[in-house]
Amino acid sequence: MSGTVTTPDRLGAGATIRLVAGREITTRLRSKSFRLITGLLLLLVVGGGVALHLATASPSTKQVALVPGTAALGPVLEAAGTASGQHLSAVPVADDAAARAKVQDGSAALALTGTPAQFTVVVKSRLDPSLTALLTEVRRQAALSAAITQLGGDPAAVAKQVAGATLDVQALQPTPERDAAQIIAGSLAGILLFIALQTGAQLVAQGVVEEKSSRVVELLLATIRPWQLMAGKVVGIGVIGLIQVVVLVAGAAGTATATGLVDPSKIGLGATAAWALVWFVVGFAGYAVVLAALAALVSRQEDVGSVTAPVVMLMVVPYMLGITLGVQDPTSPVIVWLSFIPFASPIVMPIRVAMGTAPTWEVLVSLAISAALIPVLVWGAGRIYSNAVVRMGARVRLRDALHSV
Repeated sequence: MSGTVTTPDRLGAGATIRLVAGREITTRLRSKSFRLITGLLLLLVVGGGVALHLATASPSTKQVALVPGTAALGPVLEAAGTASGQHLSAVPVADDAAARAKVQDGSAALALTGTPAQFTVVVKSRLDPSLTALLTEVRRQAALSAAITQLGGDPAAVAKQVAGATLDVQALQPTPERDAAQIIAGSLAGILLFIALQTGAQLVAQGVVEEKSSRVVELLLATIRPWQLMAGKVVGIGVIGLIQVVVLVAGAAGTATATGLVDPSKIGLGATAAWALVWFVVGFAGYAVVLAALAALVSRQEDVGSVTAPVVMLMVVPYMLGITLGVQDPTSPVIVWLSFIPFASPIVMPIRVAMGTAPTWEVLVSLAISAALIPVLVWGAGRIYSNAVVRMGARVRLRDALHSV
């Protein structure tokens, strides 16, 4: 038979890795489970943003019916409500009967009858506890104003002086003000990256064991080298993971902007999203190669968790600290140091970026440290993978995988 058949052995290492990566990308993109999971995650992100918007939206306004005798309390009630977040709206009515009718049919939350200094609160069943203190204070102010008037004073002038009496507070170590948008952006950055990194890295581990247990790896290794197979799998699933991250980040950013949860001009939403993508690539490269090597030590899917658990904990610990302490106090020494430690920095540093507490030079230094570790991880993981992936049966000890030929 004439002619030359091109095989991966005749290709360069780069071309071989691209072939393996292309196979992974095509297989995953055609997978219904991938599209379903991505759609569900996007729905969860968008739905969570909408739910958060609804939860943080301004509370509904409560109508307060005022008879002619208590009409003067309208401005005082609305001002007091605004100060306490109650959002009250004074509605004038003709008489006591009309006020009670509004309360009865539910068009008014309550009514005030009588006079400003001696008013009666009319409710349908019971007074909302959140309004008790407010109305008590209004009652006291009205009584004070009446007493000042009887003494010949000007209640408005007294009220102005009282309102102008404020505390002068001097903090020795003031706590930086955190905008709600920063807190939301920081939380979303940590959560999305954790989900993406864990999902992608676990896919690599499961794919390695699947090929090993089905003996497909033996066929593949007849034409390509083990480290090329591992690298191609990591790159391919990494591209798939990056697509997921882009979709989720775009969905989160779009939802947060559309619902007004964040103001892009205040927190640099574009830069936050860009850094999130960069850190996903770096974090995935580190986690995936390590999990691929560890997964090669076993031959059954049931055993994957036992060998990958320590690495998974390297994700969980910084994630938990990041979305709790990192969001509450991103300048904490613990968070700052974690943002420079490889395996922790891909989760913690994006939170600090979103919170606006990470200078660019710190981000670049942290990125350089994590990037410098990747070639070492690739070398070590490639050695373990090459020595362990062809060995079937019992779990291969890590020491044997490092030293066997």
